[in-house]
Amino acid sequence: MPWYNDLRPAEDLRKQEFGLIFPDMTDAERANIIQNLLRLRPYLDQTIARKRSDQNLLIASWNIKEFGQLQERIPESYFYIAEIISKFDLVAIQEVKNTLKDLQILMRLLGDNWGYLINDITEGVAGNSERFAFVFDKRRVEFSGLAGEIVLWDELTGNRSLKQLKRTPYITGFTAGWKTFAIINVHLNPDNSEAAQNVRRQEIEALVRVLQEKLRKKSLWTENLMLMGDFNLYSDPSNQEMAGLLLNFGFKELSALAGKPTNVSGTQAYDKLYFRENRYFQVPGDGRGGVLKFFESVYREEDYALYKSYMLKHKGDPSSLVDESDFKSYFERYWRRYQVSDHYPVWMEILIDSSDEFLQEKLEALVAMQ
Repeated sequence: MPWYNDLRPAEDLRKQEFGLIFPDMTDAERANIIQNLLRLRPYLDQTIARKRSDQNLLIASWNIKEFGQLQERIPESYFYIAEIISKFDLVAIQEVKNTLKDLQILMRLLGDNWGYLINDITEGVAGNSERFAFVFDKRRVEFSGLAGEIVLWDELTGNRSLKQLKRTPYITGFTAGWKTFAIINVHLNPDNSEAAQNVRRQEIEALVRVLQEKLRKKSLWTENLMLMGDFNLYSDPSNQEMAGLLLNFGFKELSALAGKPTNVSGTQAYDKLYFRENRYFQVPGDGRGGVLKFFESVYREEDYALYKSYMLKHKGDPSSLVDESDFKSYFERYWRRYQVSDHYPVWMEILIDSSDEFLQEKLEALVAMQ
């Protein structure tokens, strides 16, 4: 669970000194956050698989809108982001921006048992000053030592127009229980214009070519690969054909996510979890996972009136917020998405104990030798 000292009443703070992240919060604000956390926590417990010591690992991917750049996030929002992330063991985050302010607040709320890894921002207009992050529970998963960026090289690209992906993917290795695996964190080219689609197709093709070559040379730290992030694959045939390139290479999409909208508007399945299975790296059954629709518990549509003063400060022209319908529409379509995100997290469970398989294999070998 995250660090809740900021939510103590002011009277508690007078009795004992605590290090606070948000020292200016009022007791009324604290009470509102606590009420919402008490609604969010049961939703998370009912929706996400349980953590089982030495048995499973819960992995998520989340595009958190402009994390580190938006100035309008209020303290309340950080508690919800931290509460959601704390339910997983490892979270791949996209859209971490040029400052680490938001990430630093998140890590303080998560506490000392959590660690993070980041790459550098991708410069230039196309890079959008974005970087990737992995946030993980050090009690459940360990950083392997592998961390790098997927870059293209001349012999690979040849005369192709795409020389690098717009946002450089981040590949990082982890160990948990019996398992070693590497995650490639991606945020592919956005927009659905013909030109943008062409770039996105080239990015996917380049990723496949890189991984094919590295697997051929056996130069990867592990062949247990996971690919996750915001693929910006729109719900039309051209984009689905791009997804087919990954499937043909050997990646499997978590079935619990197939075709499920992951943006808050409920229109597009942008966010994906792919994995390559082998004898010792498998997802059980059809895979446990899904989309975490946190707005069913916090910043609910019916809560808009509580945040009118914040919306008036946030909106460029507050004079356009006049009647209740204006506030309600702005709350649903803009304000709450800037507080948390316009994407929902997607998650999956993997099993990390191969004791039975190992023992059975060794028994068969011993019997065969007799």
